[in-house]
Amino acid sequence: MSRKETTDFLGKLLINERFAGIGKYWASEVSIDYGTRDVKRVDFMQFEPAGVVGVSGIEKGIFICYEVKSCKDDFKSGFGKNFIGEKNYFVMPMATYKEVMTDIPHNVGVLVPIPQNTGRLNEDKYKEFENPTELSENLDWKLWAIKQSIPQLRKRPMVELLFCMLRSGN
Repeated sequence: MSRKETTDFLGKLLINERFAGIGKYWASEVSIDYGTRDVKRVDFMQFEPAGVVGVSGIEKGIFICYEVKSCKDDFKSGFGKNFIGEKNYFVMPMATYKEVMTDIPHNVGVLVPIPQNTGRLNEDKYKEFENPTELSENLDWKLWAIKQSIPQLRKRPMVELLFCMLRSGN
């Protein structure tokens, strides 16, 4: 797959795995600090409220940011490392993860696609790390957190991030 095809593949897999269904609040291509010289873009942003019945449940919600990286060059480009949520993840192929794993900040998680050949994900993830499968539309894939995100404190107000998600239009 080309770099663009890989990015599209990973984005679609993320949407299907993490954002599909009722009660999922997310947006893609979210611009932060729009209209300034320091505009940043987050590939995908998700809002997870603690509850939706009362104000306190919504106000206790968290933001999760996802940055899709198709290859080592994409990772090293310096773009798209805008981690402003309580939880933050890279989404990348296993081969890319193996190349850059020592450069990933300790608090940022990593989601990698694992082909679902046997239905035994725990075994498959270790086999996949040893011998990464080339991405293909012909296989059934599942995203796996090969590295968990360590929650951090958010520095931006909820209303600002929700507005940025709304403004993205996706």
